[in-house]
Amino acid sequence: MNPTTIPAAPTSIDVTTRPVTSAKEAQQLIGHLNDVMDALLAIVEEETELVRAGQVADVARLEPTKSDLARLYLTDVSRLKSSSPYLAQAIPDVLADLRRRHDTFHALLQINLTVLATAHAVSEGIMRGLSAELARKAGPATYGPSGHTSAPGPSALVQPLTLSRTM
Repeated sequence: MNPTTIPAAPTSIDVTTRPVTSAKEAQQLIGHLNDVMDALLAIVEEETELVRAGQVADVARLEPTKSDLARLYLTDVSRLKSSSPYLAQAIPDVLADLRRRHDTFHALLQINLTVLATAHAVSEGIMRGLSAELARKAGPATYGPSGHTSAPGPSALVQPLTLSRTM
């Protein structure tokens, strides 16, 4: 499956709200959820690699597909939850396999979240450092009572910072 392909929802009436009532429906739902998780993981892995490579601007093109896949994922999981009593009786082994796969899925998503949080912290640190350096250069160089240069006052640190993305 192409990572940008969004799996089509199973075709049946009121599929998003009605609990599963047959083994065939359960297999379709679980198959669709597996397809959605595979596609979502492919997008998340691509996003992680782009962020690690510093190509943050390219991450934005993944957002629409990632949002659609996340919506499908939440819909399928919601339907599975509403069908859990039936599924636990009808296909307990398949359900146990799905739970294990889901745990692996969550672990891989956690890696992505860690990479994104790290990139956020680094970029925030860079912006704070840049802002402090600009404030230091903009403030007057004065000497205090001890003969050492004094730090700029709080009003000098609150200057706006402008970023141009057209370089």
